[in-house]
Amino acid sequence: QVQLVESGGGSVQAGGSLRLSCAASGYTYSRSCMGWFRQAPGQGREGVASLYTGGGITHYADSVKGRFTISEDKAKNTVYLQMNSLEPEDTAMYYCAADPGGYCIAGISEVGFGYWGQGTQVTVSS
Repeated sequence: QVQLVESGGGSVQAGGSLRLSCAASGYTYSRSCMGWFRQAPGQGREGVASLYTGGGITHYADSVKGRFTISEDKAKNTVYLQMNSLEPEDTAMYYCAADPGGYCIAGISEVGFGYWGQGTQVTVSS
C-alpha cells in the first residue's frame, strides 16, 4: 500500500534551518505530484510547496518563497523540504502528500492529493 513517511522535524530558533524528508513507497513515484502542507493550531491546512516528479517543476507559497526549497532523490523515492531562515510563523505540523499520476498546479491545492503522511512537527521559537 502507499506509504509516506516523514522525518526531520524539530525545534529551532528563528533564523535557523531544518530539512524535512518524505520517503514514498507503494506506488509509481515517477510522474506524480508531491506536496508539502502545513497546519498550525487553530488554522486550516496550507500548501507550502509542490514538485512534479516527472519534470521537476516546483511551486511555492508566497510565504515561503526564497526561504524553502523542495527537491527530490529519485533513486530513493524521497522528497525533501529544505527550510531556511525559519520564522515563528512557520511553526506547524508539516505533512507530505502524494498525487500519483497527477500534475502539480500553482496554488498548491489539497485537491488531488489522495495520500498523506503522518506529519512531523516544526517549532520555531523567537
